[in-house]
Amino acid sequence: MNNQEFKQMLINRSFKFSLEIMKFIDLFNQKTFSLNVIAKQLIRSATSIGANIVEAQASSSKKDFINFINHALKSANETRYWLGLLRDSGKVEKINSEKLFLKRSPRIF
Repeated sequence: MNNQEFKQMLINRSFKFSLEIMKFIDLFNQKTFSLNVIAKQLIRSATSIGANIVEAQASSSKKDFINFINHALKSANETRYWLGLLRDSGKVEKINSEKLFLKRSPRIF
């Protein structure tokens, strides 16, 4: 895989991951305050991964590129935190959160 193919694959995977997170959030009842707050944090952090990867591709310098990739990594780590919290709290179906946490883990970025 060449560099351009890798970049496109990374953009595509982060985009698909954001869509999966959106579908996941729509599955659970956000009537409790804690779920509402976590859902908002999760959607922000998960969608930020791909947004920062795309921004990195358009960066004007190597320093900017590295900065955007670092932000994407930080967002991925935050997303793992929120998914783990949801998984272990018992507030959502464990099967759904495990699928996102393990199979489509942001750690791949």
